[in-house]
Amino acid sequence: MEQIKGGVCAAKGFSANGIHCGIRKNKTKRDLALIKSEVMANVASVYTTNLVKGAPIAVTKENIADGKAIAVICNSGNANTCNKNGVEVARKMCDITAAAIGVDSRDIVVASTGVIGQELDVTPIANGINELADGLGDNSVSAAEAIMTTDTVLKEIAFSFTVGGKECKIGGIAKGSGMIHPNMATMLVFVTTDCAISSEMLKKALTNDVKYSFNMVSVDGDTSTNDMVSVLANGMAGNPEITEEGEDYEAFKKALAAVTQYLCRMIAKDGEGATKMLECKVTGANTEEDARKVAKSVVCSALFKSAMFGSDANWGRVLCAIGYSGANVDVEKIDLSFASKAGKIDVCKDGYGIEFSEEVAKEILLCDEIEILISLKTGEYEATAWGCDLTYDYVKINGDYRT
Repeated sequence: MEQIKGGVCAAKGFSANGIHCGIRKNKTKRDLALIKSEVMANVASVYTTNLVKGAPIAVTKENIADGKAIAVICNSGNANTCNKNGVEVARKMCDITAAAIGVDSRDIVVASTGVIGQELDVTPIANGINELADGLGDNSVSAAEAIMTTDTVLKEIAFSFTVGGKECKIGGIAKGSGMIHPNMATMLVFVTTDCAISSEMLKKALTNDVKYSFNMVSVDGDTSTNDMVSVLANGMAGNPEITEEGEDYEAFKKALAAVTQYLCRMIAKDGEGATKMLECKVTGANTEEDARKVAKSVVCSALFKSAMFGSDANWGRVLCAIGYSGANVDVEKIDLSFASKAGKIDVCKDGYGIEFSEEVAKEILLCDEIEILISLKTGEYEATAWGCDLTYDYVKINGDYRT
């Protein structure tokens, strides 16, 4: 497997574009994205578990019930959530897009992100759709920019891999900075691949993957209303279609995980107001579920996140988070270390504090990527979760988000 350029346009047969159509007041920010496959693709999606869901999710579920899709349309600046006409507007977005690119409106994934509770006017979308469609090409960056809200950096990645003797490519773009919490899904993510894989196996791969990727990211403990992860596979690489588990399926899962986990790290690092990315690695758990509970509990702890902002090796907050995680652990066996590019330092052994240099710990925690290494020493299971520090700027950003 090799990292390549191209994002969602890396895979054969996919094109994309992003423009400013007028949904957002800031004319320098793109607000409408389109991704299109040359041929019909198999598709799988997972959605937010929030009971309050954006209207586009309901429409997307209807559209891809047959496991097929050919395009994705997504706007930023307005979430199209909690609006009486939301479903009607989401369907209208599909109709407008379908007419512009010559496909059936029921073969489109539709998504929205932005402010909740404000009606979405489709007029700017209708006015800009032809420009958007005419500009389809190798424009993954433009599409990635168009789905951003409070993100400070665009998020895209692509890899090449081999299945059945054929070179396949897979790439993705994502948006996610705030309202991120591990309850699938956790942001907007669109992945494209030219690998031939059935919609059933694609759904199985994605459902399994999110347990180890997007469900292990937390920025602020809030689960969004519009979160969606969609994967389109058009089969244009020419490999024998993956219809069952085996070597080819494992190769695809590995490639998918490479994309999703890369995007997880980018989302965590770009958390609203964040200055540091936190990666919590748990080993030695009794069960996989225990490992995941511990890792997520630590990256979700507001007290610990605040300590990381201050580069304070307050390791007791980690033990505290482990204690209320709900995992079955022996607290008298827990080892804990902090690590970064500046080095590694042990701070806790067998559940008790040990002597360590506060000065050295400070240097390690001043770096912008921090590892929290937890050994439970009671089993063979492990898990990783991603998060970020909690800063003053998080409150500033969300204090005037609508204005």
